[in-house]
Amino acid sequence: MAPDEGVGGRIDAVVARVFSRRLPDAEGLPQYVAPLPAWLENVGLRLAWPIALVNLVGTLFGFWYYAGRPLNTAPPLVEGQLGAAPLAAYPLIPDSPVATMFIGLSLVAWRLDWDTQWLHMLGFFGCIKLGLWTPYVQLALNGPGGIPLWLYWFLILSHLAMAAEAFLIHRYASFSVMSVAVAVFWYGFNDVVDYFVPILDGPHHTWLRAEPIVAAGGFDHTVLAHDLAAGWAVVLTLIATFLALATRVEKVKRQA
Repeated sequence: MAPDEGVGGRIDAVVARVFSRRLPDAEGLPQYVAPLPAWLENVGLRLAWPIALVNLVGTLFGFWYYAGRPLNTAPPLVEGQLGAAPLAAYPLIPDSPVATMFIGLSLVAWRLDWDTQWLHMLGFFGCIKLGLWTPYVQLALNGPGGIPLWLYWFLILSHLAMAAEAFLIHRYASFSVMSVAVAVFWYGFNDVVDYFVPILDGPHHTWLRAEPIVAAGGFDHTVLAHDLAAGWAVVLTLIATFLALATRVEKVKRQA
């Protein structure tokens, strides 16, 4: 056993003394769909309740962030991005808080033995997409200007942790085709209305500091930052779709 595996195994054993619930068996999926080491999967699943709570608290923080963070316009447009949009658009705007809600509720549903495959897939897609979209935007497009440095790095690291959470789900979800279709529809729809065909008033996608607001609720979509953010969002939806369907195929192969 490699030294790292030994350390990981001991960490899992310590956590198991307190959180000892029986875990779903590892299916031996290939690393490209299950990149986390087995011990880390075990620890994450044993800590499902605390991790779910952290995600749901993060959801509340995220809604506060979107509601209370002023948009940097001259003069200021509104105190918070949600304030510039109608109530019906609220589910389409705070993408990361909605994603943490999905994964938090997915873990709760698993622990309570609820059969909610569609919720598991929304959590899987949300964690991969927003877990990788936000660090890219912060590092490549936004930079730390305009927010405290601690919050800037918190946003980056917490979203990377979301991406890792996605790879716990294969242990307890079936990745059924219909549940994948639900997630593809939701996140594909988000891409369309965020960047290409706005259907409601107000700024839909997360405001980019490089993308000025030119009118009440309107972004200037002619800047390069918009295209880069939109392109990466679409690519991540495609990556999540591929990984979900590949996981399904690998599970079926092992069941056969």
